[in-house]
Amino acid sequence: MAASSLTTFSKFLSSSTTTATSSLSLFSPKSFSSNFTLSPLSLKLHHHRRNHRRNHLKFSLSSFSTATSATISVGDKLPDSTFSYLDHAGDVKTTTVSDLTKGKKAILFAVPGAFTPTCSQKHVPGFVEKSAELKAKGVDTIACISVNDAFVMSAWKKDLKVNDEVLLLSDGNGDFTKAIGVELDLSDKPVGLGIRSRRYSILAEDGIVKVLNLEEGGAFTNSGAEELLKLL
Repeated sequence: MAASSLTTFSKFLSSSTTTATSSLSLFSPKSFSSNFTLSPLSLKLHHHRRNHRRNHLKFSLSSFSTATSATISVGDKLPDSTFSYLDHAGDVKTTTVSDLTKGKKAILFAVPGAFTPTCSQKHVPGFVEKSAELKAKGVDTIACISVNDAFVMSAWKKDLKVNDEVLLLSDGNGDFTKAIGVELDLSDKPVGLGIRSRRYSILAEDGIVKVLNLEEGGAFTNSGAEELLKLL
């Protein structure tokens, strides 16, 4: 009976994991991450010890794990990459990681998507609100990075009424996101976000990563401005 239950449950998992939605993690800091995998070795059956449930089985889903690793880590030099943005005249301009960080103390933080609720209501506004305090602590540059095009980032900046407190930069092709290993695949989700970036914040000095707060998927727990302020 245990083998039959395990087979049925495994079939259910294989058919449902492709449709499990993680977009909630973009919109609510209490929701689940999108990056989970199932390992048959970690799916365990536990016999319940209580007499009145002796014949019942309980599945331990420790197999659903969320990866929080990335290619980049503390002590590494940030790979150079090019970002785009619109200037005040509406012309497309570019800047690089080197421009933002060389000889400077810089904060780079990423969001899964412009105009998404958690990014718009919490993550970016938090850095805007704390920008003066961060700069008083020696931070030269605060930049938000997203896998959106420069036109979307410009419209989002206007919508949020952000001035020069925080730069909103486009990693349109995801080159920087891929280079540091923080891609978030949301291509099979109903909202059709495609390949985006996981949420994170980085404090870098002269291009060297000093602090890396990497979230699980689009969750928002430790990558905000407050967490970096505590470390400065």
